[in-house]
Amino acid sequence: MHIAINPAQPLARLVLNGELPARNGITIGLVGRGIGGSLSPLMHEREGQRLGLDYRYHLIDFDQLGLTDAQLPEILAEARKLGFAGLNVTYPFKQAVLPLLDDLAPDAAAIGAVNTVVLGDRTVGHNTDCWGFAESFRRNLPSAARQRVLQLGSGGAGAAVSQALLQCGVERLDIYDTDATRAQATVSRLRERLGADVHAVSDVAEVAGRVDGIVNATPVGMTKLPGMPIDPALILPRHWIADVVYFPLQTELIRHAYSQGCAVMPGGGMAVYQAVRAFALFSGCQPDPQAMADSFNAAIAG
Repeated sequence: MHIAINPAQPLARLVLNGELPARNGITIGLVGRGIGGSLSPLMHEREGQRLGLDYRYHLIDFDQLGLTDAQLPEILAEARKLGFAGLNVTYPFKQAVLPLLDDLAPDAAAIGAVNTVVLGDRTVGHNTDCWGFAESFRRNLPSAARQRVLQLGSGGAGAAVSQALLQCGVERLDIYDTDATRAQATVSRLRERLGADVHAVSDVAEVAGRVDGIVNATPVGMTKLPGMPIDPALILPRHWIADVVYFPLQTELIRHAYSQGCAVMPGGGMAVYQAVRAFALFSGCQPDPQAMADSFNAAIAG
């Protein structure tokens, strides 16, 4: 089927350079802001190549393209029209995309956030962040104390991380967000669905001294948003520290925690394992998690 390209459309004009996706190939995009350092294209394309697929992955950076948040529906519709097989979704659109979809997979509906959209006759949202964080946690912090944990942020990534932490055996989870209403909504959802011991907190300094671990589920620390999401003086050697940010991999939070002797979990593991699940959804093929991790690690080392 021939699809006419309107050169004024941002995906056709700026992302695809006016060329249609390959007829028999798989074309994917990552939608977000400040995503120039993302390694998702490399992981997906190398795994596609390994499996003999014509697999192409494009960054759709709203900052670089000069797009407003209000243009998210336009981008979703354009990707579908141009033949994209799917889209990954990252900050700040993991919750904003929800009302634009035809259906939600059970994981996304339960979490209330989407990071993977499969495009076809119907647009279906999935969440692979939850499993990605949980798998990274199991592998990187297997002996971490889990009696009480402080999570910073309850947005798109935070909604998935909170559920993953509870699935990994955290007994009490305290959630802080600059948007107290959003934190309380996450708490209410987790209590209702899981009967979990979860609380919205307002005093990070008071809570930090009582917890075993601290998780950053905010975008603070990204190349676009440098800094730390918590006062460094609150991080103690007995804490374990996890971050969801992976570009850069060594965020200021991770570097500081490491310098204090903390056990740390950078965001790279979550990035790899969520990509493994997303690749399977987009392609219908089962990827090799170790191969994708090797591609990620080689890029970081390089």
